[in-house]
Amino acid sequence: MDTRAVLPPQPRGDGKVHGEAPRRNQRVALRDRTNVEAGQVEIKGKPPVQNNRPMTRRFHAELLANNAQKNNVNQVLGVVDKAAQNRKCAPTKNVTEKVTDEEKEKPVNRSKPVQGPRKEVKAFTSTLTARSKAMACGVTNKPKEQIVDFDAADVNDELAVVEYVDELYKFYKLDEDGSRVGDYLDKQPDLNSKMRSILVDWLIDVHRKFELTPETFYLTVNIIDRFLSRRMVTRRELQLVGISSMVIASKYEEVWAPQVEDFVCLSDYTYTGSQIRAMEKAILEKLGWYLTVPTPYVFLARYIKASISPDDEMRHMVFFLAELGALDYRTTIRYSPSMIAAAAVYAARCTLNKKSFWTETLKHHTGYSEEQLRECAKVLVGFHLKAAESDLKAVYRKYSKPEYGAVAGLTPARSFQSSS
Repeated sequence: MDTRAVLPPQPRGDGKVHGEAPRRNQRVALRDRTNVEAGQVEIKGKPPVQNNRPMTRRFHAELLANNAQKNNVNQVLGVVDKAAQNRKCAPTKNVTEKVTDEEKEKPVNRSKPVQGPRKEVKAFTSTLTARSKAMACGVTNKPKEQIVDFDAADVNDELAVVEYVDELYKFYKLDEDGSRVGDYLDKQPDLNSKMRSILVDWLIDVHRKFELTPETFYLTVNIIDRFLSRRMVTRRELQLVGISSMVIASKYEEVWAPQVEDFVCLSDYTYTGSQIRAMEKAILEKLGWYLTVPTPYVFLARYIKASISPDDEMRHMVFFLAELGALDYRTTIRYSPSMIAAAAVYAARCTLNKKSFWTETLKHHTGYSEEQLRECAKVLVGFHLKAAESDLKAVYRKYSKPEYGAVAGLTPARSFQSSS
């Protein structure tokens, strides 16, 4: 007996009965509109599968909504593809190419056009906005100044100790506070700052008379200040302290130190040799024989070298300003030796109108920025302005001579004159 498939009952409504011709004047949905009949689910690459779910009104509405959404997506994709093709298409020239037999036999894939890599192009508006922000913030593409290794030329010089010279100066900066003095004139009722300046001015002439090294002068001033800060001295003994301090410094720094009798003669026999030797011993005992101290000269030698190829005029101007600072009591006790040395180099570069007043190399090796040095440099330039009219002219006479470049007669730094 033949079996017959039993069809599920069709619901009432617009469901279509297979095999029955459409009735006249009856409106039905076109099959080619979606190519999917009611109750069928279409899977890409496979034939439609018969769905045995009863065709209810709700199920029919879901199918129609899904088909409408699919049609909308296809329409949008079609518009996008068409716009993209219109952008990329450009008139091309008719070029005849020779095609080999092997290329003819290769299958051509015409399903998707070959697209080259798209080049990202920034919008013109974003470029202008970035430039405006850069100008507003002061951002520039100026390359950073490089730190010059000026010790490279002294690699073969054993006395330059290039291997650990940086460590030496780090130690000097840490140790300089230990040899500095405070305001000691309050403990000296018989002395004042003017007397100290007169003594140092006279010692500059003595130093030049004996043709001593700069190290001797700065060590002499350091010994005087440290001794006066620890022992009370009368006005009559002040010059004796200065002479004995220079005797000690000469023995420490010079190869051929002057004799004590030479100082007796220069002092116009105010003191005897035995008095000078007695004071010399008293000073050494009071200071604990501690003479290896970082004076301004220790830093001046390094910072002048950091100026990169300094000429003689530059050297003379730096020492001129530094010695003017040594004359003044307030400057000596207020600023450290390293700052006085760095400020002298900075003020000298400003006076001589160097291309750059303060370089990255100087900032690196001194440890001071331009802003930190301006106050001390202003003080030194102020001394330069008044040097010609000052009563203490030893420094001015010394650096007015041709052998020192006559730097004392140069116009002081204009950048400090307006604020002086």
